[in-house]
Amino acid sequence: MNTLALSPPGAPEWIIIGLVILLLFGAKRLPDMARGLGRSMRILKSETKGLRTDDEIDLKDPPQALESQDARSVDAVTSDENSAKKEA
Repeated sequence: MNTLALSPPGAPEWIIIGLVILLLFGAKRLPDMARGLGRSMRILKSETKGLRTDDEIDLKDPPQALESQDARSVDAVTSDENSAKKEA
């Protein structure tokens, strides 16, 4: 049974890929693109770090039990009905 195994690109393949990119984008735009990519990576890294620290803080401090808004509104409606019955 013949299977096509793909191996990672070696040095000659990377050189060819680099030349194709250089031809497509030009020498003037490549440094700007690399700078933009670096900024994007830094932003992504800081955002994921922020999410991790938020999750760690949430795990350390469990949320307090809060009375739900629905329960308060049901109590208010019930008390209004009871006061209306008493007045009648």
